[in-house]
Parts: sequence; C-alpha cells; structure tokens
Amino acid sequence: MPSVVGLLEQHELAARRRVDGLREEADRIQAELAAAEQEWQEWAIARRRVDTVLAPEGGNTAGTGVAGDPRDAAKPKSQVPVWRQGLAWSVLSVDYQRILTALADRDRLHQGPLTCQEMAAVFGLEMVPARVEALRSKAKRLVARGWLAERQPGRFTLAQGVAGQDGAS
Repeated sequence: MPSVVGLLEQHELAARRRVDGLREEADRIQAELAAAEQEWQEWAIARRRVDTVLAPEGGNTAGTGVAGDPRDAAKPKSQVPVWRQGLAWSVLSVDYQRILTALADRDRLHQGPLTCQEMAAVFGLEMVPARVEALRSKAKRLVARGWLAERQPGRFTLAQGVAGQDGAS
C-alpha cells in the first residue's frame, strides 16, 4: 500500500506539471497576442496614412476622430489621444468608453471613485488578476492622457472637464 506522503507527492507533481503546461500555453498565447496587436497597429497606421493622403486640403481627417494637431493623435500602441475640451469619447475604443461611462454614472450618482476590481465586477468580468490588471492598465493610460484622475492610488474618477461630457463633443 502506498504511503500518504507518496500519494501527496504524486498529486503535487501532477499539479506542478499542469501549472507548467498552462504557463507554457499562456506564454504562447501572449506571444501570439503581441503579434496580432502589432499587425492591428500597422493596419491602423496604414488607414490613418491613407486618410491623410486622401483628405481634402490641409490634411484634416474629418471623421477619423483625430484632430489636425499631432499632439491629439493617438500614440502608437495606446489608441488613446490626449484629452482636450470638445474631444468626443467616440475617439476611444469601446473598452475605454465603457470605463468612462461607468465612472460617469458613478459621478452622476455621487458614488465616488472606482477601483479596478470594482470595475471588473461592474462589467461582469471574471475576478482574476489578468482581467483586473488589464483594466488597471487601461485606467492608468486614461489617467496619463488626461481622461481620468487618480487622486488616491488605485481609485479612479473622471478628470475635471471630462465629467458630465457623456460622450458628446
């Protein structure tokens, strides 16, 4: 009859092998995601270049959500332009608009800032570190571009001027 310690060691070894396999799969998926994001960014850049070339005089690309001032254009990889008065929420991807909408609702109801874990719960996401960290990354990017404020570490609200905009320009 096998010993209890021997059985525990077998289960531990099986669990460790499973973790190692999942880590390898996660690394492969991360690499594939990075390549897909790179390709997407290249297509987005190509589209913006074509828009610029085909735009009427002055290179103003009306309808693309990017104003003529190059400082307003989204930086590569971020797709989040620097906020300025009159800039519509529609220039942001749906994920970023979703964050702004949740915080606008909180602001309208005077409920205060949200943490990324609370956002994940509001959005019905799995409460796993990867999902929460993805939201945190997006929220931090919105803070860096002037859309959100982080007056306390990890607690996000709409930035002054962005509040009450409700996505209108």
